[in-house]
Amino acid sequence: MASSLLDLAPVVPVVVIEDAADAVPLARALVAGGLPAIEVTLRTPAALDAIREIADGVPDAVVGAGTVLTPAHVEESVAAGARFLVSPGWTDVLLEAMRASGVPFLPGVSTTSEVVALLERGVREMKFFPAQAAGGTAYLKSLAGPLPQARFCPTGGIGPGNAPEYLALPNVGCVGGTWMLPPDALAARDWDRVEALAREAAGLRTQV
Repeated sequence: MASSLLDLAPVVPVVVIEDAADAVPLARALVAGGLPAIEVTLRTPAALDAIREIADGVPDAVVGAGTVLTPAHVEESVAAGARFLVSPGWTDVLLEAMRASGVPFLPGVSTTSEVVALLERGVREMKFFPAQAAGGTAYLKSLAGPLPQARFCPTGGIGPGNAPEYLALPNVGCVGGTWMLPPDALAARDWDRVEALAREAAGLRTQV
């Protein structure tokens, strides 16, 4: 894996999988399109099975777990094969569980105080969520001056139209999003379309 999770690809697809049977073809389409880091959110009963399927069946994917909220989520996700963890927010209990897991993690922040608290605890890479609602690129730009050591993966309200603005910021390593996974394409299992949209997303860095 790259030295930093934030450097694997410009975009991390945030995936909600209802049927674990879709996990491998979906992951293959994303990897073929140039997006190897895949965040499977723990929002469905199929999520852990989906992580397991991708970890076992798509060796070029770097599959992680999102919406990690508890130490139990951490333990279950890593046992299923998750290679990174993402949370929408954090507490000291959750942070210690993620740190003890041995895999990279991105705790979620939306305020300056949360960023400072994580820096105090030795964490420099974070998820900025919900990005647009929490102030968007203007907020992140303001953080770069006093807190240049913090790097972010903004997620929430980001699409192909505004992703390049985020990726142009010095403190943004990548963005998270769902736009390469339109519900109608997933329902139709149109993996070719997912791959094409992933390829467009992977090319956003060159627009910066």
